[in-house]
Amino acid sequence: MTRRLILLRHAKSSWKTSGPDHDRPLNARGRKSADAIGNWLRMAGHLPDQILCSTSRRTVETCTRLGLDVVPELRGELFHAEPEEMLACLKQAEGRCVMMIGHNPGIGAFAGRLVTSPPAHDRFDDYPTGATAVIGFDLSSWNRVAVGTGHIVVFTVPRDLL
Repeated sequence: MTRRLILLRHAKSSWKTSGPDHDRPLNARGRKSADAIGNWLRMAGHLPDQILCSTSRRTVETCTRLGLDVVPELRGELFHAEPEEMLACLKQAEGRCVMMIGHNPGIGAFAGRLVTSPPAHDRFDDYPTGATAVIGFDLSSWNRVAVGTGHIVVFTVPRDLL
């Protein structure tokens, strides 16, 4: 049975606000990028049936702007999560196509560890804001996911879409 994972790093956030890092909103460029990613996902048919999202303001705002018809599950453990924490969270997922919205450096490292080989895209290794990887797995359930078991279906960044 095929499963898909959409790994999305939150869109560009603002550094102009004071307060905790957790509470930073998207900036204008980030809002435009999140809208573009959502349009691209819908047009390409990459539609998750489950969304696991960090609790930060910028990840929640990114998720909202995607315009997908799925209520996100807000997960505190995804705020600045390491790849191991992300893997543990994914192993509990139940959807056939799961989206995970998080932060670097964890999400970029997680993407790199999951796939057998990286895509031929010059931005995959640094996984900039808004970077989105769609990864396919030949698994019957997410609890069988492991390092090196996925393959890149497609990878993009907002700059490719705008």
